[in-house]
Amino acid sequence: MTSAVQETAATINGQKKLSWREKIGYGFGDLGNGFMFDLGQAYLTKFYTDVALINPGMVATIMAVTKIYDAFMDPIAGAFVDSRKIGKHGKFRPVMMVGAIVLSILTVITFTMPDFPMWGRIVYAFATYMAWGTCYSFTNLPYVGLANVMTRDVDERAQLATTRQAGSLGAQWITGVAFIPIILLFSNSDGKVTTFHGYAVAATIMALLGVICFAVTFFNCKEHIQVNREKTGDKEKEGVGAYIKVVFTNKPLLAIILMTLFTISAMNTNNAMMLYFAEYNLGNMGLQPVINAIQMGCSIVAILSIPFLVKKFGKKQVAVVCFVVGAVANLINYFLPTNLVTFIIFVTIGYVCLAIPNGITWAFVNDVIDYGEWHTGIRKEGITVAAFNFSRKLAQSLAAVITAGILGVTGYVANQVQSQATLNGIKGAMTLYPAVALFAAMLIIFFLYGLTDDKYRKIADDLNNGKWEKGNL
Repeated sequence: MTSAVQETAATINGQKKLSWREKIGYGFGDLGNGFMFDLGQAYLTKFYTDVALINPGMVATIMAVTKIYDAFMDPIAGAFVDSRKIGKHGKFRPVMMVGAIVLSILTVITFTMPDFPMWGRIVYAFATYMAWGTCYSFTNLPYVGLANVMTRDVDERAQLATTRQAGSLGAQWITGVAFIPIILLFSNSDGKVTTFHGYAVAATIMALLGVICFAVTFFNCKEHIQVNREKTGDKEKEGVGAYIKVVFTNKPLLAIILMTLFTISAMNTNNAMMLYFAEYNLGNMGLQPVINAIQMGCSIVAILSIPFLVKKFGKKQVAVVCFVVGAVANLINYFLPTNLVTFIIFVTIGYVCLAIPNGITWAFVNDVIDYGEWHTGIRKEGITVAAFNFSRKLAQSLAAVITAGILGVTGYVANQVQSQATLNGIKGAMTLYPAVALFAAMLIIFFLYGLTDDKYRKIADDLNNGKWEKGNL
């Protein structure tokens, strides 16, 4: 063990224990990720409909098609990551860092729009967002895979999931509070109308912050788990066959994929619709940063309890309870008359109960990677994460269709007073859909996910001793 590693990790029962410098450093990656990723999920629809003036129905098509394309890019990115040799800076960090730099540039490009005719704007939106999604795959996949080779300890993985979710929510909180004010400040308007220039400046600031955060992860995290990749299938030919084998022989992974379709689509729908809800249902766009500050701020505090809750009750049990409480809170919010105070209370409860399981999900993902190796004798971090990310991209596509689709079918007209049908549609997307989605997620994780924490500890012990389900690796 080198002196550098000794400074960052101690050894307990033959397994390296991560320092808090590494755990927090890992969380900075999702902070940086959020500065770029969350902009697209929360504000790009608004940018397309209200600034670029693209029809909501076409926006729904752009977002849906692009996300489905992104989903099919993930296996390619995963195969690329899996095929890389371990270099001076490890297997995952170099790809992550280069991807983050390119992603920051593309983030700014997606929030610009040349003075094209409408058909040109639509083509530009398709092209730039597809390029952004491709680069995101090559940034996010190695970032997720990095955690899997940092530790196999259940409690430490819960802590990594916590710092990661803290980073994600921190980015949502900062962008949710600051993005619109920055846009308005640089829009050269009356403080109520957003412009191309305002969006470009705000996106540039967030993209720069994103790269800096990824650099923190790059310089502070190490790959401590030494995997014998010759014996775990790392030399096996990559392709569709390997992808199918990894996914369909891993039942816990399938459960997480199905669950994620609902949880991520619920969160993204909430984030994308919040600006519309504040501006039209509540009558003040300026309330959006305030509501975001409250719901996301409370979520950041709440996810600090993940390690304690997981240790005391288990990942699956915590997720199930949160889904039930969140579904009930959103359902109540739908049926209550629109009121600022009650809306903030119940949307915050719903968001907190979504943030905690979303944080735990990253611990689930690392567990199912190890389960896949233990069950098949083949280790494929990149392809496994790609399969999981496939569900996230489909969920993002679903959220985009719900968001822009509801605006289109209810007659939304940009920058005008909206009809009652449109207002009802916006409220339904904000509250009723998350209620249904969280209830579905609860059923999936309760009935289909059978990898308990105790079972995983046995699997981790086997892997640490060079064993898999049918013998020695």
